[in-house]
This record gives sequence, structure tokens and C-alpha cells, in this order.
Amino acid sequence: MAERFNCPRGTRDLFDCDVSVFQDIETICRSVFLHYGYQEIRTPIFESRELFERSVGGETDIVSKELYGFEDSKGKRFALRPEGTAGAVRAYIERNMAAKGGVTKLFYIGPMLRHERPQEGRYREFWQIGCELFGAKGIAAEVEMLDLSMKLLERFSIQASLKINHLGCAECREKFKADLVKHFSAEKEKLCDNCKTRLVKNPLRLLDCKSPICGEIIAT
Repeated sequence: MAERFNCPRGTRDLFDCDVSVFQDIETICRSVFLHYGYQEIRTPIFESRELFERSVGGETDIVSKELYGFEDSKGKRFALRPEGTAGAVRAYIERNMAAKGGVTKLFYIGPMLRHERPQEGRYREFWQIGCELFGAKGIAAEVEMLDLSMKLLERFSIQASLKINHLGCAECREKFKADLVKHFSAEKEKLCDNCKTRLVKNPLRLLDCKSPICGEIIAT
């Protein structure tokens, strides 16, 4: 009997009404983005692995554990994109979009891939919708992004409350980072292996940990 092939673990086939739902979501999102003056960009499904190491962070779970990576015949390292921002920023720089002057607004809709544990509602191949704003000064960009996000939720009839946090200026951020290192260093032996690395390489990532033990340290 011939071997039967199934979808790779963590992926799915979309057909019939599933495709219609996806198309409706994409149509609504595109209309909102275009209303705000954003242009669609479509970047490659794979990029240089170093791009994600530098942009997302080599010590993050996304890069250290979840990237689908491969080498070509010349030994160059690539990775399937785990998120959309890195590719959009790369394109903005490579295509010298800043030369046009003013503000550049881009949005993207497409599949991303991460090698994480599949569970209800979470897949290794998933669709991400996002936007990037380059060249704006002051807080105008942040305000527009917040307004756009709330407009999207409104179009989908999703009731939501908005909570805003901020790490402050560069000087304040360094002080916060130092306080964070001091706090976690006192509990270093209790930290998970990932957080012991983060404590040295990128302390702010300590707050992303999902470990219950580290969560207790964060809460204190």
C-alpha cells in the first residue's frame, strides 16, 4: 500500500468556509490599513537567519528554539520567517524607501512559521497581520498605531480595553534594567536555564518568561 501523507504537525489545510473567513478578515484589515494610508508589502517567506538573530534577538525563544532554519548548497544560513517586522524593516532599508522623504507606512498579511508545541488555537504555521510606520517624529506614530488597532477591533465587533505601558527614555530604561538585574540576581539559583542566560544577555526579556517559578519572582 502506498504511503499516505498528512499535513505536517502544527499545520492545517484551509478550504470551504475556512477560506471565506480568512478572506473576509483580510479584506477588512486591508480596508482599514488603506484608509490610514498604509501600502501592502509582500516579503519572502524565508530570509537570512542573521536578520532574525539581530532583530528579534539571538537569546529569545523565537530564535533559539522556534526558527525553522536551513542552509543552502553554499552554506549560507536561512530561516523561514517567524514574524513580519524583520522582513519589512529589511525591505525598507534595502529599497532605500527613506529617500522619498516623509513617512513610510507598510502593512503585511501572510503565513509565519515557528517550531513551537502545537495546542488548541496555536499552530506552527499561522497568519500574521501587521503594520510598520517609518520616519514619524514624536509620539504621532504610537498614537496612530493605537487608534488603528482599536479601529480594527471595532470593525470585528471585539470589545476591548486598552492598557498602555512604556519603558521611558533611554536613561530611564537603563535604570530599570539595572534594577531588574539586581532583583533577579538575588534569586538567580531559582531561575530557569533560559532566564539565567537572559539575565546576562538581555534582562528585559526576563519579563517574557512563562515558567511558573520565574513568574513568582516577577510578581514580587
